[in-house]
Amino acid sequence: MLDILTAATLKAGREIMSVHAAGPHVTYKNDCSPVTEADQRAEDAILRSLAKHFPDIPVIAEEAAANGIVPETGNEFFLVDPLDGTKEFISGKQDFTVNIALVRNGSPVLGVVYAPALKVLWTGDGKVASKVQISDDFEPSTSRNVRCRAKPTIPIAVISRSHCTPKTEAFVAENGLIDSISIGSSLKFCMLAEGAADVYPRFSRTMMWDTAAGDAVLRAAGGMTLDMAGLPLRYEVLDGDEDPLANPDFIAWGAAP
Repeated sequence: MLDILTAATLKAGREIMSVHAAGPHVTYKNDCSPVTEADQRAEDAILRSLAKHFPDIPVIAEEAAANGIVPETGNEFFLVDPLDGTKEFISGKQDFTVNIALVRNGSPVLGVVYAPALKVLWTGDGKVASKVQISDDFEPSTSRNVRCRAKPTIPIAVISRSHCTPKTEAFVAENGLIDSISIGSSLKFCMLAEGAADVYPRFSRTMMWDTAAGDAVLRAAGGMTLDMAGLPLRYEVLDGDEDPLANPDFIAWGAAP
C-alpha cells in the first residue's frame, strides 16, 4: 500500500508543479480560504489512484468535502489533503505539501507527505519513518530512515507561519522555547520526525486531512501528537459533532514531554 500512496502523491506533485510554473489562478471557498487549480488537479489524481487500488476504503478529501462530499466512514478510511499550504503556494514559497494518510481505529497508521518544490517525501508506516529524495522526473531516488531526537535541554519549537496565535506565543514563552522555526503545511511534523525540531504546538483550527499524514510520519519516527487532555490525537468522524472534520487543539512532540 505504501508504494501506491507514494506514487499517488508524486502524480499529485507533478500536477501542482505544472500549475506552479504557469502561475496559479486563485479563487475562494465558502469559508474564505483560497483554492487554486492545483488543489483540484492534485486531488483528482489522488482520488483516481485510490479508487483504482482501494475501492472499498472510504476517502475524505479536502476539496470534495468543501463541496459537501463526505462518505460514511468505518474503522478504516483515507484522509487526503492535495495541497496543504495553499497560502504558501500562492505566495511563491516552497513549504507546501501533498498529504495522504490511512486511518485505522482512530489512529493514523500510514502516511505520506510530499513537498514537491523541495523534492523531498516522508513516509510513516508502523514504526518505520523514512525521508526520500525525489528526482526532477518525480521519481524516488535516495532514501534513509529518520527518528525523532531525544529532548534537548533547550527544545526547538516549530510553529505555523500563517496561524500563529497569542496562545501559541504564550506556550513558547512559558516553556522556555528560545529557538523557534516558522514554516507552513505538514512539514512541521516532518521536522520533528527527523530531529530538526522538538515540539509543535497548535492552538488554532486544523482539519483532520491537514495533520493525519504528518502525524503518521511523526508517530512512526517515535514521536507523538497529544490533545489538551494529554491523550493521543484521534481521527474520528463523530455523528452530531458541530465540526466533525476539525481537530481539537494539540501539541506534537518529538520526544516525551
